[in-house]
Amino acid sequence: MDNGRPSQQSSSLSLSSFQELIRRMYLPKDVARGIDGTFMWLMEEVGELAAALRSGTREEQASEFADVLAWLATIANVAGVDLEDAVRRKYGSGCPGCGEFVCVCDDQGKP
Repeated sequence: MDNGRPSQQSSSLSLSSFQELIRRMYLPKDVARGIDGTFMWLMEEVGELAAALRSGTREEQASEFADVLAWLATIANVAGVDLEDAVRRKYGSGCPGCGEFVCVCDDQGKP
């Protein structure tokens, strides 16, 4: 029986396959909630990550990082953005500021 689950858990998960996993799990709910509502959930998760970084265990921190990434993928799905392509375009040739793979930008500016 095909329940949409992989037959074996993979040890690696690309950004693209993670975004697709989130899309399959949640897209109808995410579209109904919209970008604004989903953004508010992302901000709540960022707050929970901040709290975990201050006083949480490694396991709690890891869980909150995963939640933040999932909500970011959710917003990207609703907005029609391919995260892997966006990351590749922005960072695939090095730092967007200086162009180097080991950033040499001035510490006072971004990045």
